[in-house]
Amino acid sequence: MARTSRWNHKNTKNGVWEIELSSWKYFHDYITQEMLDYSHYIWRGQRDSEWRLETSLDRELKRKRKDKRNTLAKEHLENFKYAVRGRRGKNPQELQDENDWWALGQHTGLSTPLLDWTESPFVALYFAMEKSTKTSKGKRAVYALGNSRVANSKITKSWTSSERPPILERIKPLQDENDRLVSQSGLFTRTPLGVTVEDWVDQNRKGATSGALIKLIVPEKGRLDCLRTLNKMNINHLTLFPDLYGSSGHCNKQLEIDKY
Repeated sequence: MARTSRWNHKNTKNGVWEIELSSWKYFHDYITQEMLDYSHYIWRGQRDSEWRLETSLDRELKRKRKDKRNTLAKEHLENFKYAVRGRRGKNPQELQDENDWWALGQHTGLSTPLLDWTESPFVALYFAMEKSTKTSKGKRAVYALGNSRVANSKITKSWTSSERPPILERIKPLQDENDRLVSQSGLFTRTPLGVTVEDWVDQNRKGATSGALIKLIVPEKGRLDCLRTLNKMNINHLTLFPDLYGSSGHCNKQLEIDKY
């Protein structure tokens, strides 16, 4: 991909691309000109371009002994199952799969091994830009993750342990307790404990030149105009959070941003 005045392909290593946009205004151009035919990618926005694709549970477990982390994660999930008894309303949907329980916890603030993603690059851009908190280098990031099924199937076939294989898994729950997932075209990924998405791709795409993981670095300059533009596209708190939290968040944006 050539260097242009709109974006610069900075780096390619083991399937990870880094592309820096000269302005948020060119995000739409990049998507329509470079990504329109690649519907298998999923997207995630992060408020700081220096942040890793790391789960909330991994951040908590960093303070624990490495050999205890898997046990602590299992205990954490069991504690959550007991803690929600009688709190899911009448006749709650039965959850048997471990990932469904983690997804329920992710929705309600539990530290989990899941990361939130969306099928919409523009929803990801909204979440990258939404918070007013200043970043470390004045740049935010939107990630695009390709399909990892090939590597996953190879790992699963060769895996003999009773433990979960060290795969990068996409999770799209069918449960009815997270209406935000529908509004946000949301889904999750899960990697082995202690392994970021970047590290997983780096370890399993040695020598690859294709973009298994694309990091779009977006300057935060012009953030308010970016949010105003996304609002014109009907991407805002009101549509992404179909609850009172979304109503409050949308009104706060109207207070913060002139002509929102």
